[in-house]
Amino acid sequence: MNDRMQYKKEIINSLNSKTKKIQFENDSVAEVFSGYPEKLREKLLYLRQLILDTASGNEVVGNLEETLKWGEPSYLTTQTKSGSTVRIHTVKENPEQYAMYFNCKTNLVDGFRKKYSTKFTFGGNRSIIFHLKDKIPVKELEDCISQALTYHKKKS
Repeated sequence: MNDRMQYKKEIINSLNSKTKKIQFENDSVAEVFSGYPEKLREKLLYLRQLILDTASGNEVVGNLEETLKWGEPSYLTTQTKSGSTVRIHTVKENPEQYAMYFNCKTNLVDGFRKKYSTKFTFGGNRSIIFHLKDKIPVKELEDCISQALTYHKKKS
């Protein structure tokens, strides 16, 4: 069994010297996470959990579908169609950065920028960018995730 195969259904992630098994429903998503460098993988897994926890705390959202879009872990409100897709991935131009991506045809990032201009670094109209050393403002990011996952409900 090669190294990537061991990550097919679960990724072993070392956090605080403890081994934590992370379950995935989608083998392709697990494989993408296994390919990230360890430091970025830990950060992206944290964003993943934040997305899943935020969704589970909002009955409007329903179950999320975790899949790949453009080869990047993506979270869709397939069941309720309540929101816009949220993606997470590295920033190609800078190996020490990672980001949460939103649909650039929405006004989501513009709204986040108005509300949280001093809390986040933004990538145009489509992303919130993090550096490996950043402390993530969790409450504010949960709000951004919630807004994205309920985007279509607010429009109606």
